Amino acid sequence: MPVLDWTLLLKLKEMFNSKFGSIPKFYVRAPGRVNIIGEHIDYCGYSVLPMAIEQDVLIAVEPVKTYTLQLANTNPLYPDFSTSANNIQIDKTKPLWHNYFLCGLKGIQEHFGLSNLTGMNCLVDGNIPPSSGLSSSSALVCCAGLVTLTVLGRNLSKLLAKYKNLQWDNVLRLDEVQAKLGISLEEMLLVTEDALHPEPYNPEEICRCLGISLEELRTQILSPNTQDVLIFKLYQRAKHVYSEAARVLQFKKTCEEAPENMVQLLGELMNQSHMSCRDMYECSCPELDQLVDICRKLGAQGSRLTGAGWGGCAVSIVPADKLPGFLANVHKAYYQRSDGSLAPEKQSLFATKPGSGALVFLEA
Repeated sequence: MPVLDWTLLLKLKEMFNSKFGSIPKFYVRAPGRVNIIGEHIDYCGYSVLPMAIEQDVLIAVEPVKTYTLQLANTNPLYPDFSTSANNIQIDKTKPLWHNYFLCGLKGIQEHFGLSNLTGMNCLVDGNIPPSSGLSSSSALVCCAGLVTLTVLGRNLSKLLAKYKNLQWDNVLRLDEVQAKLGISLEEMLLVTEDALHPEPYNPEEICRCLGISLEELRTQILSPNTQDVLIFKLYQRAKHVYSEAARVLQFKKTCEEAPENMVQLLGELMNQSHMSCRDMYECSCPELDQLVDICRKLGAQGSRLTGAGWGGCAVSIVPADKLPGFLANVHKAYYQRSDGSLAPEKQSLFATKPGSGALVFLEA
């Protein structure tokens, strides 16, 4: 499968020359991604099943002898930015586009303890819809990291990834509970039924169950942004995490076994996932529920929310022969406004196959 439209690459090269008066030395691309199934369970220790999409972020790069980093974007909505490559300051109060690039650069710089970084001219392009749960910002961060590694002459294949397993004395992730009990996900759902009640818990009840004080609850268990929460739906959240983790494994198993009704089975798992996200984890919204319902009615074998935390976008599995009609009908049913206006189709509704991973292209 081609990973890059060479016409776009040549166009970016011309724009780079027009912008900086020189030719880029290399190009880096990183894809967006969509989570097919497995929502809000990764930070509980469970696997999810993401897919790289064909849409990507592409950066043309020229290392320079100065210590100045110059960033430009083909989209005029994102203004140029310039700073010292050795004095990276990230304003955390403002989600400006260039901060995502700086995060990737600074991450590599700090990880390897580097100083005296060379400057570079960078022109950024991309076709991942922003703020849609398709990891456009993550793709930009990954691109920036690859750009920095390439400029430094380091090969990713030779880097050793070191995972630090932090030992938490007071808090266990949900997967650790299962591991310590040595039981299956299906059995964990039964444990959830026995141990927790569907009615929401208040802080005082949690403290009684754990034998701790309210102060210990706030300082040792709750995060700063949840310390003032008064209602905890523990039963619903645990039910979602364990059932969703089981769906991910079933999805993987179905793909590997490839039965005749594989697409139907995968679609059913996606539908179950959305219902759990909507009812148990409550991370959907009415507009997204409507979009998912429309997609199913118009030919999707399965459809569910994905990405962006709460809300986001919908991902659907659609037979290739039904795709043109599906896109046209969904566009009409969901994006057609009562006043006749249309949402931008290319940004809001598109098809993709599984895409390739991040790559570096050297200028010949």
